[in-house]
Amino acid sequence: MASPTSLRDSSGWIPLRRALQPVLVLLGLGVVVWSVVDARFRDTQGFLTPQVGLAFSIGLALMVLGAALFTRWKKFAFWFTLTLIGQAVALQLIDAGPLLHYQHYKPLDRLLSDSPLLLLFLGVQSVFVIVGLGSHWQAIGGWLNRRWQLWQLLVLALIFVIPAAAFSRDVSFYLVELVFAVLVQVLNLGNVILLVWAIPAESLIGVQQKIEMVLGTANDETTEPGGLDRFAICAALWVMLLTAALAYFIYDRIPHIPDEVIYLFHARYFANGLLTIPAPPVPQAFSIYLIPFAAAQWYSPFPPGWPAVLALGVKLGVSWLVNPILAGLAVALTYLLCRELYSRYTARLAVLLLCVSPWFIFMGMNWMSHTLTLSLALLAMVAMARARRTGKFWWALLSGGTVGAVSLVRPLDGLAVGIVLGPWAILGSERQSQFRNLIGFGLGALLIGGLILPYNDALTGNPVTIPLEAYYETYFGHNSNALGFGPERGLGWQIDAFPGHSPFEAVLNSILNLFSVNIELFGWSIGSLVLVTLFLVSGTLRKNIMPLIALIVVVIALYGLYWFNGGPDFGARYWYLILVPLVVLTVKGIQFLQSSLAASSTNSLAATRVIVAVLALCLMSLVNFFPWRALDKYHHYLNMLPDMAALAHEYNFQNSLVLIRGESHPDYAAAWIYNPLDYRDDGTIYAWDRDAELRRQILNAFPARTIWFVDGPTITHSGYRVGAGPLSAREALTR
Repeated sequence: MASPTSLRDSSGWIPLRRALQPVLVLLGLGVVVWSVVDARFRDTQGFLTPQVGLAFSIGLALMVLGAALFTRWKKFAFWFTLTLIGQAVALQLIDAGPLLHYQHYKPLDRLLSDSPLLLLFLGVQSVFVIVGLGSHWQAIGGWLNRRWQLWQLLVLALIFVIPAAAFSRDVSFYLVELVFAVLVQVLNLGNVILLVWAIPAESLIGVQQKIEMVLGTANDETTEPGGLDRFAICAALWVMLLTAALAYFIYDRIPHIPDEVIYLFHARYFANGLLTIPAPPVPQAFSIYLIPFAAAQWYSPFPPGWPAVLALGVKLGVSWLVNPILAGLAVALTYLLCRELYSRYTARLAVLLLCVSPWFIFMGMNWMSHTLTLSLALLAMVAMARARRTGKFWWALLSGGTVGAVSLVRPLDGLAVGIVLGPWAILGSERQSQFRNLIGFGLGALLIGGLILPYNDALTGNPVTIPLEAYYETYFGHNSNALGFGPERGLGWQIDAFPGHSPFEAVLNSILNLFSVNIELFGWSIGSLVLVTLFLVSGTLRKNIMPLIALIVVVIALYGLYWFNGGPDFGARYWYLILVPLVVLTVKGIQFLQSSLAASSTNSLAATRVIVAVLALCLMSLVNFFPWRALDKYHHYLNMLPDMAALAHEYNFQNSLVLIRGESHPDYAAAWIYNPLDYRDDGTIYAWDRDAELRRQILNAFPARTIWFVDGPTITHSGYRVGAGPLSAREALTR
């Protein structure tokens, strides 16, 4: 009599089942290809739309499921695909977009009418997760009861809930959205727990060995000061390439935010060896935000540090590559800092998390000053750590000088780093080293930071008057941009919560920033602050983590005194210095959770599941969050389009006066960046066609130039479009 196995073999069921694997893989590959080539995933200009991410995730899920279908990894593959598609679905329910506002989940009535299938998927996912967790509730509850006190659980719950949704003026909408956002996070957390519980027990040893080959041993707390290794160099190169690709393909190699426009202008005249440029004729026709248009000499009111570095890129014709290079440098410096303070495992895992942080990567794509500030702050901390370890004066001098350089880029950031590193120079050091470190640090900070005094004097006539403050005092009123509280603070922006500034608004601004960090730090579907909070309430803090915690506290406190929180541009950008401290605290949270689970489990390999969960979340962020954020928000962000250069080439605008119709930003700003530094040059001049009187003045000021009228994106609702031209100045005046 034949055995059951031979009967199944002879019946053909086994070959049929095996054939299902390549079918699923090929089907998934087909979905991926379809998502790239189908016109339904393209906008009117032929660029990919955010919806492509969902189709891509479905295709990848089918490939993973097919590859693992008849292996011992099939349960893991099922939960992984469910989590992967679940995050992609949740992202499609969010209203973010390229305009200036915080992201929110779409109202429920709109979701029911526009996205019923997506809501249905979340419902099915919820059923699977609830049923899947049914047999594990006792184990989860037991671990919580054994390890955590009530106050710790309450803090964990608060940090899990409060930053789940952005605060809205409509309180009822905010509360409904908050409940929905928390439910989505809880759903994904349960899904991730089931994912790692499904790892085959017999495979854990192999998984752990492979992870240790790359990262090292998790429970090894030996500090290993040293230089860069192949892991750190590869990580830095990855970040440079990724941020450069995003800057080229997504950010179009042009500035988008008003600050970026002025930074590039600043760098351009620095690259030409100038401190100011002559004001153009009819200044009102050329003025934009942050330009002191009433002055005879035009200049940027921003500090000189970042424009001076950006000027190097301008000189080489690759200004868009400066921040990607600095982002790679920041990765290397993060590794060196962690090697000074922690183990190789902590250093490598921190760098790995940094390499897949949306907050870090997208900031490295742009033209803002924050990546330089972060790199300099990291260098200052590395130098101070080595000064403390070696007792050498030159390291302390370098640390102080670098803090002075930070103050030349973002003064408040320089103050924050100085407040932290000053005490760290002496605390815990030998008495002789304390004096040496303090003198070196102070001397370096004064020598480099003091360079701002002659710069201020050259621009404002007073060494202690900062150009930015002089600009706001002149054009917006007394104390409009000052630190502190009062009714006169602020510029009346729509995204400013309340007029003036108060302690209540400082708390509200901090909550908004906390929301941004929770979303942007890692792009995890469970929220990015879970492991940070876990570590902070664990009671396992050590001295070597305190400088990073101090930096977080100081940055949040200082920026609490400012009336604006930075808005939704590139996450909580005013808090950007806390990025690396949060990454390190996340690593410490991972290590704590690993040790806690190992201690409470009979299986010593249970801790391996923690790092697998983290790696899975990072992979899902790369697959889902990165393309969604890039395509949905940062491509043509704030409607800043790169079309003007192509339009100028197509219509041969050489030596013309082009009048831009539309709003100051984005219509005119995206053309203003191409203006010559000297308006007497033969290059194309772009003026803002604000009204009939200014148009008459500007045409009379340039009577010999050919005139073109160009409609901006806010008028055409697409790209720039030539409305009239070429015309003579006389013809333009009679129109």
